[in-house]
Amino acid sequence: MHVQEVGIAYAPLLASMHTQCFNTGAQWDQTAITALLSSPGVYAGIVIMEGHPAGFIMLRSVVDEAEILTVCILPEYRKRGLAQRLLAWCAQVAQHKGAQTLFLEVSINNQSARTLYEKQGFKKLGLRKKYYEDGSDALVLGRACQAASP
Repeated sequence: MHVQEVGIAYAPLLASMHTQCFNTGAQWDQTAITALLSSPGVYAGIVIMEGHPAGFIMLRSVVDEAEILTVCILPEYRKRGLAQRLLAWCAQVAQHKGAQTLFLEVSINNQSARTLYEKQGFKKLGLRKKYYEDGSDALVLGRACQAASP
């Protein structure tokens, strides 16, 4: 398993993967992903397992902060440590770009993601009320930007 950085040419694949990982209303289409990848400071890494794309992560790094925009692992590849590998790659890229802190938002209803982030050292920094399409709140989590353990 390895992570490789990808660009705009991968937008159709990333959009397809995002659709498989998120509910309607939370899915990003090719246009949205292309727009993000065209923005300054936005990076995407795709994890390859057994020769196949299994998931990806996107981050935005600005000055001394980085934000994880999305993480998705295809359902058939979950529970294999791929998300931890993507988070480690993300932290490494962010740190290389000069970020000191890594942030993200996660639905209060997404217990598996919350557990993952807690194990990776993320702490609650705030709450965004009714942040998601379904009306659920988002926890704002953050941690220092040193590389996470894969």
